[in-house]
Order: sequence, then structure tokens, then C-alpha cells
Amino acid sequence: MSEMRTKVMPDGFSRGPYQGNNIIGEVTESFHRFLLDGWTFDRPPPRIEEDFSFVPKDREEVLYIYMYKAKQNMSLNNTKHWSPAKITVHGTPDENKVLYERPPLYLELYYLVAVHSRFRSDAERLLGWSLMRLYDATHLVYRPRRYILPTGDHVDSAGNPWSLENDGDDVIMEKVALSLVDDLTIGDAINFFTINEAPFRPYLTYRAQCSMEGSLISGPATTVRTHRMEPMHRPRKSGARPNGRLGRADLRREGRKQIGPPGFAHRPIEDDNNED
Repeated sequence: MSEMRTKVMPDGFSRGPYQGNNIIGEVTESFHRFLLDGWTFDRPPPRIEEDFSFVPKDREEVLYIYMYKAKQNMSLNNTKHWSPAKITVHGTPDENKVLYERPPLYLELYYLVAVHSRFRSDAERLLGWSLMRLYDATHLVYRPRRYILPTGDHVDSAGNPWSLENDGDDVIMEKVALSLVDDLTIGDAINFFTINEAPFRPYLTYRAQCSMEGSLISGPATTVRTHRMEPMHRPRKSGARPNGRLGRADLRREGRKQIGPPGFAHRPIEDDNNED
């Protein structure tokens, strides 16, 4: 077993649990629930499956939803520096400490959506309904952001106990956007179905953008030391007086500046007009 030094929190600091470790599973559950909640037909809703090799024996329709890739959103990549959290905590003056957090980890989750029905035309109708239903999904998740304090309390950004009904200008909302993307080629999709020992089916690819929040650290305020700021002096304009008013400009031309060492046995070319 390799030996290494462990990080120890300074005196007066405490660390809470991770806040965003369940967001990936919650996005997948919201994906399923959003599709099923929009079913308004008289016949039974389609079955949600993640196993592409599953084939029903009756006329049951199936929606295959599978998250096949998760990657970091590099366009929103931030540094890992600790900064004060955007949260207001109500408490006694002794408990009024500063909460620190790191920038969240922004992720992109990619989902493969396929359909199955007894007849090809019914599968295409189900695919069209899925397209229009997911087209209305501006956000898969829209709720107040949950802050888990080192004490174990769950609050929102305004310091109130967390609830889905919390609202206000000071409440930060957590959003997970969904969009239709062209991420898999036909060859990649064929290989994906082949690996799962399933027949090729019409498919769609979607991308969900979410963020994973780390833990909060509670501790006393720290002192930030900076260099003393010196006043900046603007360069004085040519011909400007001390009181700021413009005077006569200095029109004298400066002599040519010698570049490099002086030449040896060098005589400049004289102008023909000077010879007269």
C-alpha cells in the first residue's frame, strides 16, 4: 500500500458532505418521468427499458433510454480555487462563519433513445411522439439549489429550510437543460446495438447539461493581503501647463537617435542641393 500525506482541516474549519453526487441519477429519473407524464392516449404508456436486448412478447411498446457517455463541459471549465459561497445563513453571531465552496463540475450527459413496436409504422409514430414531447422539455430539472451545511441542515441560498416551493429573488435555481444533438454516427449506433446483442432500431441522441456541486467548508474569515495601490499618473500632453490648460507646443524636432555602435570610417551621403 502506497504511503501519502493526508489533508487535515485547520482548527476552526469543518467540511460538509458532497452535494451533487446524485445529480446524474436524478437527471435520468427526470428523463423517464417527463416522458411518462406526457402520455395522454387511451392505450397503455410505453415501457421504459435500459436493456436493448429486451424484446416484449406481446404488442407492448418500448422506449429504450440509455446514458452512454458523460464528459466535462470544457467551455465552462473553472479553476478550483475556494471562494465564499453565495448563501445567507441565519444564526447566532457565534455561528456566523464564512462558507467556502469550489466552482461546480459542469457535465454533459448523452442519452440514446430508441423505440420498439410490433409494427414498423407504430414504432415510427412512437419516435415522432418522443421527439415532440422532448422538444417541450426546456429543463429536465428546475428547482431551488440545495445547500448541505457542515451541520447537516438542508437550506436554499436565502438560508431558509429547503423546499420545492421556495421562491424569491434571493433563491438560486438549479437547472438541467436538454437538447437534441447528432452525436452518434450510423456506424457507431450499429456497433452499440451489436455489442448489446440487439437489432438495429431507429434512435435519437440527446444531451443534458448539469453541474455537480462539491462540499461546503465552514470556517472563520481569512485576511487577504495585497500590495499598496499607487495612484496612476497620466502622461502630460505636449505643451500642457501645470494647471491643465494647453500652451504653446514644443515643435522642436529631436535629433536622430543612434541605433547600434557608431560606424568606422563612415561618411553619410550628402544632399545634392547642399553642394550648390
